[in-house]
Amino acid sequence: MKNVVSPHSKSFDLIIFDCDGVLVDSERVANEVFARVLDEVCGLKFTLDDMFDTFVGHSRAQCLQKIEAMIGEPPPPELDLRYQHDIDNALEQTVQAIDGIETVLQTLSQPYCVASSGSHDKMKMTLGKTRLMPYVEGNIFSTSDVERGKPHPDIYLHAARTMGFDDPSRCAVIEDSPVGVTGAVAAGMHVFGFAELMPAERLRQAGAHDVFNRMQDLPGLIS
Repeated sequence: MKNVVSPHSKSFDLIIFDCDGVLVDSERVANEVFARVLDEVCGLKFTLDDMFDTFVGHSRAQCLQKIEAMIGEPPPPELDLRYQHDIDNALEQTVQAIDGIETVLQTLSQPYCVASSGSHDKMKMTLGKTRLMPYVEGNIFSTSDVERGKPHPDIYLHAARTMGFDDPSRCAVIEDSPVGVTGAVAAGMHVFGFAELMPAERLRQAGAHDVFNRMQDLPGLIS
């Protein structure tokens, strides 16, 4: 896929990264495990594509709400326990940094931070295991910090304000899910859709201003 550069390219004051699927290569493993847990606990069968369509970009609480809507009742308490334990255990064993992301973080001249639907504990584990934590420590934000999760803009605006930037139009967001893209666009920020696993067209339809599929290309797109 050819990278697309916006005709309205500009410099940015702050770069906001999603975590799962953007900094750490966790989406495929997490969703494979979650699909197995859903089958075993709730009898719900999802392909990996189904999982990406339905759950990627959402917080754990939002995922459980979706399951409740599907089965017409609160899911068994076991589901939440298995969701956390099985996914965290799998990621602890297998999670890796997204190819090229460490070089990107070393290259960027702008300040940057993380804004994720994942919990602080999960990010502490995945970013620690991938040795990315020193790059972002102290600048990590979770949707648990705000009233509304993605696709609402709250987490991006909260992250920008906390980092000391009040003009959303001067912020760039790196997202890999339509849910995240939608929220960042709603925040008034410029969105780069990372299409390594998610179809590029889905990110464009959600409003991504630019789409790319090699993390190594991001500094050139931003500058």
